[in-house]
Amino acid sequence: MNNPDASRFAESRAVVVTGGASGIGKAIADAFTASGDRVAVLDRSGMAGTIAVDVSDEASVRAAFAAARSELGTIDVLVNSAGLLTESPLEDMTLAMWNETIAVDLTGVFLCCREVVGAMRQQRWGRIINIASQLAIKGGTGLSHYSAAKAGVVALSKALALETAADNVLVNSIAPGPIETPLVDGISEEWKAAKRAGLPLLRFGLPAEVAPTALLLASDPGGNLYVGQTLGPNSGDVMP
Repeated sequence: MNNPDASRFAESRAVVVTGGASGIGKAIADAFTASGDRVAVLDRSGMAGTIAVDVSDEASVRAAFAAARSELGTIDVLVNSAGLLTESPLEDMTLAMWNETIAVDLTGVFLCCREVVGAMRQQRWGRIINIASQLAIKGGTGLSHYSAAKAGVVALSKALALETAADNVLVNSIAPGPIETPLVDGISEEWKAAKRAGLPLLRFGLPAEVAPTALLLASDPGGNLYVGQTLGPNSGDVMP
């Protein structure tokens, strides 16, 4: 039987959100909390009420997830929202900038998924939601490293979904368009102005407009048929 155990929904779910102290991650963590779920926020900032983590570091990830399990008892839903965004033309990009982006935005997703997927398969229920970007599909000027990392997140999500779906562990990604978050603070105003002008909605999105997509993917029965999908709240920037 591949149907989820309905008894799991009699109680609140245990949710881990990485990068959950700001931006999209915080909006998602707040949305799960508002829905009655128990939420552990993992974030590099080490802010009060969060579990400190560097998602690019294997030992840090292992320790943070051990702390999350100690707090929650189990992990039913993982949202990988931790991310890094910098800007440079490829010809000027240093290897250090490339490696840092890949380490945080792609390797970090791998490390966090690896921490939960075994236990989710054993309990025969789980949801993994990876935050990608519409740039994974269309690319972005000055953002080749970020685009490549986020394309990797989409591909990783699809591959992992194939490995785990039979055990009721559903893996999907969300590919937002540009969103008004601290993540885009390091991007030039010229880039952002040009981007806004090219969007059908003529504006960036808000974190609260992305969070409901995560709730959908984690819901029962609403999320039960999403396997390896990429959902795009992107202001019309990409229309697959």
